[in-house]
Amino acid sequence: MSRKIKVVKLSEDDKLRIEEGYKYSKKANYSRRCHIILLKRKGHSSQEIADIFGISYQAVNNWIKRFEAEGIEGLETKKGQGRHRILNKERDAEKVKSIVKRERQRLKLAKSELENELDKEFSMSTLTRFLKLLVAPTDASV
Repeated sequence: MSRKIKVVKLSEDDKLRIEEGYKYSKKANYSRRCHIILLKRKGHSSQEIADIFGISYQAVNNWIKRFEAEGIEGLETKKGQGRHRILNKERDAEKVKSIVKRERQRLKLAKSELENELDKEFSMSTLTRFLKLLVAPTDASV
């Protein structure tokens, strides 16, 4: 005798918001989590959903529990998750600007000097991304 499959019950408003999140979200993780809830609502087992997404059934159950506890907001990635930036705009911007300005023709030399000054290791691509971030317009309407 197999276990009874748990079906997630959704209000009409929640169903519409989750379908919208699944179809139109710009974040793939959030869209996937919404899809998990929709599949569970249709009566799929956690193992079936896990096989579809290539994850463990425990991960599926964790997202179901988080949804039941926190609602739709629980499906979003919480602040502070992921890798932290090596170069911080508020803390390191002035030092990076001054050294790069001084060594603008020799970016490799600027990189090694910055690594010594800031006591951090980073790649050239990290430095170039940070420089692009510094010169990018901050006003979205521009």
